[in-house]
Amino acid sequence: QVQLVESGGGSVQAGGELRLACAASGRTISSYVMGWFRQTPGKEREFVGGINASGSSQLYADSVKGRFTISRDNAENTVYLQMNSLKPEDTAVYYCAARAAARGIYITQRWYDYWGPGTQVTVSS
Repeated sequence: QVQLVESGGGSVQAGGELRLACAASGRTISSYVMGWFRQTPGKEREFVGGINASGSSQLYADSVKGRFTISRDNAENTVYLQMNSLKPEDTAVYYCAARAAARGIYITQRWYDYWGPGTQVTVSS
């Protein structure tokens, strides 16, 4: 079992930045694909970005490409989501997710086995 806990959410003005962290426990995540998703009330949870197990490859949703960066520190069992140039439409609850896989990145939430409880990000105009 892998337990995930997100942190770093909060309120920020448009144009600002936040750095989310996803701390894992229970198992080392060095062989896990990690993903970030977000959800607003009444909408489906959407893919934000993902990173493969080694950290050599990332994939981003078009809506965040060029503004968000995912990284991972397998020694610290933590994955990060650096969010720059934030917009009001980035307001959501952000979740991290994990899937045991040696390669690839998954953009569909049903492929992930473990989820954190989420952290709220609010961007005001």
